[in-house]
Amino acid sequence: MLPRFTTDLRPIGGKQPNLAILIVVIGAALAYLTAQMLLAGDSISLALLGFVCVGTAAAVAILNNWRKGLYFFFGWLFFEDLARKYLGNNMAVFFAKDVLVILIYISFYLARRNKREKAFFRPPFILPLLLFVWFGLAQVFNPASPSFFYGLLGMKLYFLYIPLMYLGYALMETEHDLRRFLMFNSYLLLIVGLLGVAQSIIGPTFLNPGTLQEDIRDLSSLYRASPITGLLAYRPTSVFVSNGRFQDLIVISWIIVLGFAGYLILRTKKSRTIAFVAVGVLAAAAVMTASRGVVMWCGSSTLVILAAFVWGAPWRQGQASRVVRSIQRITLLAGLAILFLSVAFPDEINSRLAIYNETLNPYSSASELAYRAHEYPMKNFLAAFDTPNWIYGYGIGTASLGIQYVARILHAPSTGIGVESGYGQLIIEFGIVGLLLWIVLGAVLSISAWKVVAHLRGSPWFPIAFAIFWLAFLMFFPIGYSSMSFYQDFLVNAYFWILVGVLYRLPSLALSAQFAAEAKGKSSAAPAFPRRPVFVPR
Repeated sequence: MLPRFTTDLRPIGGKQPNLAILIVVIGAALAYLTAQMLLAGDSISLALLGFVCVGTAAAVAILNNWRKGLYFFFGWLFFEDLARKYLGNNMAVFFAKDVLVILIYISFYLARRNKREKAFFRPPFILPLLLFVWFGLAQVFNPASPSFFYGLLGMKLYFLYIPLMYLGYALMETEHDLRRFLMFNSYLLLIVGLLGVAQSIIGPTFLNPGTLQEDIRDLSSLYRASPITGLLAYRPTSVFVSNGRFQDLIVISWIIVLGFAGYLILRTKKSRTIAFVAVGVLAAAAVMTASRGVVMWCGSSTLVILAAFVWGAPWRQGQASRVVRSIQRITLLAGLAILFLSVAFPDEINSRLAIYNETLNPYSSASELAYRAHEYPMKNFLAAFDTPNWIYGYGIGTASLGIQYVARILHAPSTGIGVESGYGQLIIEFGIVGLLLWIVLGAVLSISAWKVVAHLRGSPWFPIAFAIFWLAFLMFFPIGYSSMSFYQDFLVNAYFWILVGVLYRLPSLALSAQFAAEAKGKSSAAPAFPRRPVFVPR
């Protein structure tokens, strides 16, 4: 029986006319504002109005579906800085991501309250995490802090994105969700990496407006010179306002993409092309950053992750040859990308290689390897104990990223105290107790993450699990010791916490995939999974 349609447009309860009038009024107001801005030639205000309209539509969509909102949020994280550069470093754009993530939290909470979301987990490290959060909240009211606003800044930087681990856990309902999320991010990383490589060759005129706001002008036009030959190399920012954020992204994305590529080699042929192209592009981007830290962290992570792939290979299932092939492909693609740049743009690549060779080669007369790797961070760490308040600190946020905005916009006085050491910064902000709580949190999280990795050994999910574990270890210890800006970078912070949730979800995804394979095996001769997999969680 065909459905019956009606053309009766009479209002139901008398609400539709009011809604229609409201829509007409808002539309007329927007049309008037747009016309005035066009007549005045105010392109910045016009762009901001467009952002407001898009943001309002996005907010409604997020409240209806937090999963779509999460994808929109991560897409926005990549291109927020690009909008800021062309809109005069507008702070409304800077805080848009925080509004988005809060709306996602609200949408997720409403979905759970309405029992549309059932997946939930208790992190094994919840006790040290809560202790660190509570201690950070207490540090907002530290009497040595020059302004309450520094405390709010610190709470945002350290804790705002922690709930993303619950969303990451709930997002992964099936293995398809895992591949879709990692594939989505591979595309983003590929685009940003390509733009960064292009900018390193073209120069600062690419992806930067003709006139930059004073606060970010110097961040987008930095060069590094090789100490012996004097060759100059531009430090690209890609779509971001600073080269530091681009460098942080390269480090974390290199680890993620390596894990994703290893998973695809063992599990499926779909999406391999994009993942391996991303490997090559990110290898080229790492070299072109002109950052010794990026090259060192990516290089050491590559050795550790590839060695872990061999250790965790599915030897019992006779698929270890796939792991060997994946290592060969990763090495080949990275080498080909760098070789292409050497042939096509010899001057640009040679200036970077000269910097690395002259400052990292222990036999070079200008080598800084020992000084930058050990002496410099230790010196800055010990300098934190020379401050008068090293026992209880100066308050959360007083030495964090973004303090210049608090000082400029809110006219808050600064402590004038800071060190270039991650652990030293924790002492300045939290005191010695805060540093100990951070170390305990990192140790408990890393140990519990390693247990998940050990359970997944021999399965296709092992490469992803190990990559996330390695990222957590770096975050709290080697990189965390040298710099807290890596953790405080909103891109790294958001990725880290959502990947933590993904890590603890992997055993259940593996188990459900095993059951599906066994059910399929009853009607086929060759099941896709072994009968007694070693990755079943205990």
